[in-house]
Amino acid sequence: MTNPFGYRNKRVVVTGAASGIGAALLDVLAELGAEHVTAIDRNACSGPHDRGIAADLSTEAGVEAAASAVDGPVHVLFNNAGVAATQPAPVVFSVNFLAPRRLHQRLADRMQAGSAVVGTSSMAGIGWQANQEELAALMAIDDWDEAHAWLAAHPKLAEDPYGLSKQCAQFHTMYAARAAIRDGVRVNSVCPNPVGTPLLADFRATMTDEIVDWAVRQGNGRPATAREIALILAFLGSDAAAYLNGVNLHADAGMHAALITGQTD
Repeated sequence: MTNPFGYRNKRVVVTGAASGIGAALLDVLAELGAEHVTAIDRNACSGPHDRGIAADLSTEAGVEAAASAVDGPVHVLFNNAGVAATQPAPVVFSVNFLAPRRLHQRLADRMQAGSAVVGTSSMAGIGWQANQEELAALMAIDDWDEAHAWLAAHPKLAEDPYGLSKQCAQFHTMYAARAAIRDGVRVNSVCPNPVGTPLLADFRATMTDEIVDWAVRQGNGRPATAREIALILAFLGSDAAAYLNGVNLHADAGMHAALITGQTD
């Protein structure tokens, strides 16, 4: 019997594969039998993969070049690359939202029925409902420069560029899922709470220790490990998740559940 969690004979693309969750995902995919993994990052990737593509995903040209360099069919696209708000707001917006959306668009014609797109979002994006009207308007803007003009026209939202970018990512997961499933392709994302990766120091610098530590306390009292999140990503990309679509899966050890049931402030 075929293992529904396995990746044998699947061709996989992973962005942000040089460190953190992406590097852990390369290891998990190898354990699950993946033999054809394309790793995309601006830095060299040391984890198991058979092809590496150097790319700057903060620019439209960099994303287009990366998409053009991917060869063959794509069974699973892991849009994992991300940056913190230690970078300028336009860079955060580009890497965390515009690049994943554009890669999905450019690789869609290589994805047959049964394929999947899996994003790495964040619990920082759970406030998207308050900005639903504005985000819906953004989803209709396909042009890269026009999307940046939208960002410039919403300075209040851009005061928290990381949170905004992850609101966009969560909303896009839901928005793109309907059209994609018509071709048999699923679109989902994982939304972690703080994860013990090198980026955590950047989040502490931009969100403050107080907020990061509060978020950790609302779960099980520790940050997630990169491997724990990578395992969830691998599940969503596998055939075991064949009936999941348009889901932003909260990987937060119960923080969101406690919030919506009034058990924490």
